[in-house]
Amino acid sequence: MPRPATRCSVPPATARAADGYAYTELAEPARTAAAALAEECALAISYNSLSQAVMMVTPQDLHDFVIGFSLSSGLIDSVDDIYDLQLHGDGVARHAEVQIASRAFWALKRQRRQLAGSSGCGLCGVEALEQALPALTALPGSPLPPAAHLLGLRERIADAQTLARHSGAVHAALFVDGSGAIALCREDIGRHNALDKLIGALPGAGTAPAAGFVVVTSRCSLELIHKAVRARIASLVCLSAPTALTVQWARAHRLNLIHLPHHSAPRVYSPAPAHS
Repeated sequence: MPRPATRCSVPPATARAADGYAYTELAEPARTAAAALAEECALAISYNSLSQAVMMVTPQDLHDFVIGFSLSSGLIDSVDDIYDLQLHGDGVARHAEVQIASRAFWALKRQRRQLAGSSGCGLCGVEALEQALPALTALPGSPLPPAAHLLGLRERIADAQTLARHSGAVHAALFVDGSGAIALCREDIGRHNALDKLIGALPGAGTAPAAGFVVVTSRCSLELIHKAVRARIASLVCLSAPTALTVQWARAHRLNLIHLPHHSAPRVYSPAPAHS
């Protein structure tokens, strides 16, 4: 008689060692030690009781994340469209219940109907392409940040990344204010999540996105350009080189895009140089 299949269960969060996770080095002599690791959890998000998404996120600043995700995904036009936000659960399974304005909810349901034919391996079809390459309202255009505000920025970012110092394996999105100081820092295992958390934190901090600039420690993907433009961020600084498509979209939408290399001067890709 065949044995019943062994059920896989998620260990409780309390099973994590207080001093980190043990490992053994693959070397001679072998050394055993422990290291702190980045945490993550599954966060289910529903709007007006309608399930919308399940995201793997770092469990810090989840309130900021839900607000930023809602804004940067185009699900709401303004933070004022959110009437209530409740977070439930702990450990590896969490749930955000969001109450939004009727107008925003009808728009969300219309978008879901358009994507009803999407395949399991990702978005497909004309409607899905419109989601991947959305029509966005261009920014008004803003002056570039002062070069002095980029001096020593990599080192200052490292100081601001408390989670990364503790465990590594996380990206960061930071807001640098008009004086050149790092005013906000949000971290997550996902680069999109980190930016969403920052976008969600800006309204509560009373900070206008155009009053400074945003830095992402990750590769600058097209999705990050979409989120920055929707959030009305004037200038985006990335620590990794952008792709050609991200530069094209930044220029088309008048988003200042700057790459900050390790060992050379900052490179302004958008706006386009006068000779290009």
